Amino acid sequence: MSSVRQNLTKFKEELPPHVALVAVSKTKPSEMILEAYDAGHRIFGENKVQEMTRKFDQLPKDISWHMIGHLQRNKVKYIAPFVSLIHGVDSIKLLKTINKEGQKNNRIIPCLLQIHIAKEETKYGLGKEELLDIVDGNTLKDLKNISIRGLMGMATNTDDREKVRSEFRALKRLFDKLKNGYFKENDQFSILSMGMSGDYRIAVEEGSNMVRIGSAIFGQRNYH
Repeated sequence: MSSVRQNLTKFKEELPPHVALVAVSKTKPSEMILEAYDAGHRIFGENKVQEMTRKFDQLPKDISWHMIGHLQRNKVKYIAPFVSLIHGVDSIKLLKTINKEGQKNNRIIPCLLQIHIAKEETKYGLGKEELLDIVDGNTLKDLKNISIRGLMGMATNTDDREKVRSEFRALKRLFDKLKNGYFKENDQFSILSMGMSGDYRIAVEEGSNMVRIGSAIFGQRNYH
């Protein structure tokens, strides 16, 4: 059994059934993705548009491609025809661009709103006021070609587990508030994407139902 298959099996056994696993395949060759695919996995995460489109062309068409990195507005058009979920929507402008490209491709593009929960300036994400601007006004009503499926957040990169836990807990509270308020009538608002290789266990304990795991499945990242 290959190490990729072994690692996937370990995660499938460890994660609760309701938690979706996004195998983060960024920088990894298509051969490694095919190993995971042959092991039955179908959800893969990429953070660069060019790499994602290349792999989309090369690999089986029943793969569900998730855009997990920071997405520039001028690159949305390249992934709009096929992307399954965009995790990092961090501005109204980006949301409007995704909607426009969704219209052109005659499809509704699923998105997660990325919330800034870390105490690091390097992390992207919406602040509370920006979030309220999106959900409180008429912005979403006018965007017919996007579907807000939930929230995503990245905790501070620190060894302080309690700090990480408190950030995830705050995001879960915000998710519940939106789920019971603005998205009360929307069953599709159901995804809380938080947790990566180093902190996924805490994320799951705090209510995550989608984790993004790369190095723990594919080994250390290959830098080009």
